[in-house]
This record gives sequence, C-alpha cells and structure tokens, in this order.
Amino acid sequence: MSEFPACPKCRSEYTYEDGNLYICPECAHEWSKDGQAATAVEETVVRDANGNVLSDGDTVTVIKDLKVKGSSSVVKVGTKVRNIRLVDGDHDIDCRIDGIGAMKLKSEFVKKA
Repeated sequence: MSEFPACPKCRSEYTYEDGNLYICPECAHEWSKDGQAATAVEETVVRDANGNVLSDGDTVTVIKDLKVKGSSSVVKVGTKVRNIRLVDGDHDIDCRIDGIGAMKLKSEFVKKA
C-alpha cells in the first residue's frame, strides 16, 4: 500500500509524487500537496449559446436544426427540452426529447428558455 493519498478524481491508489504535485497514472489528474482538498472538487460551468449559465433541471430551446446520428430524424429549431442533466464530455447535456427519445446535446446549440 502506498503512503500517498488516493486520487480525488478516480480514487486510484496508485498515485505518485512529482515535486510539489501528486499525480494519478490512471486518469492523469494532478493536484498539489498543499491544496489537496481545495482542488479535489472541480466543477465546470456549462453555458448556453448566449452565455447564460445552465444547471440541472433547466428548460432549454434548440437554436439550430440538429440531425440525429444514425436516424433520419431531425431536432427542429425551437424544440423545447425540459429537465436537462449536465454531464462531462463533449456533449454536455443529457436529455429526453419528445418524439425522439434520450439523447445528448452540445450546449452551444441551445439557449436557456
């Protein structure tokens, strides 16, 4: 067992020390020895096309026709999407659209309703 703390991001126990930093080889997360608790909680701010901050449970409106990959369906401009969930990744909105089903959207193609 290592004398170094577990990674705050993925909880891996295989962390190692490099100068004034701890590094996780599994997820490549780096954090300082001093501010370990301060950097452990990292929240990203998701903004819509107009720069408004989005949060879980918001209602958004689609601002551009979006083709649904693997289908002939299209999400039309003006479609309201209720009760969104924010997730990490390239497509940062997880939602359910009436008539299409569950899908992921990029925040740059929606505006807060």
